[in-house]
Amino acid sequence: MMLELRDLVKHYRVGEDEPVRAVDGVSLSVGAGELVALYGPSGSGKTTLLMLIAALLRPDGGKVLVGERDISALSEEESARYRLLELGFVRQTLHLIPGVSALDNAALKLLGTDLTPRQARRRVSPLLEELGLGERLRHRPEQLSMGERQRVMIARALSTEPKLVLADEPTGSLDSRRSREVLELFTGICRERRMAVVIVTHDPQAAGYADSVHALRDGRLVEDEPQAVLGTLDVH
Repeated sequence: MMLELRDLVKHYRVGEDEPVRAVDGVSLSVGAGELVALYGPSGSGKTTLLMLIAALLRPDGGKVLVGERDISALSEEESARYRLLELGFVRQTLHLIPGVSALDNAALKLLGTDLTPRQARRRVSPLLEELGLGERLRHRPEQLSMGERQRVMIARALSTEPKLVLADEPTGSLDSRRSREVLELFTGICRERRMAVVIVTHDPQAAGYADSVHALRDGRLVEDEPQAVLGTLDVH
């Protein structure tokens, strides 16, 4: 398995109140070339789970295994290198630099490697073309549609050719048509490259593109809900 979560736990304490069980004993496996959707309402623990997989939070219990390595046991320096080279993370917020071209925004992650800016642009340019932005390389974020901005973020996430990709509400700011376009591009390129993909969403349309759907509620995977969720989806 590319990704395996074993009894993962993350609790938060707010003042003197009882701990909030954001992630409470989650176990999940995702193979290479497989896309898994975690479906649930706001506050169900989806984003916290992604942060644990990205080594941005440390669990209170359990393990996050990528390959055979326990990501939750990495040092801060090792975690940063893991996120740079081995992980693609498409965040809910579009972190694009205003006034900077789509090409340079997409190449930003590669500047943390040993590539020069010119080499980084050459590496990411074909990826942007594959994502349908070949004629928009020099356009600034303010000249791009929301769907095009999301594609720039996807290109940045995939620029280091990671084996594991996380996406936090990738269609949250898009209309139905643009959501379908981004999901088709996103899932297609990830499957071609044999990447393990985890999408967290409350969008039934996004869940419809997954190989499997897991319902998350109050920090737990709910075994009796995925089929009910799938029955409501407008699958492509």
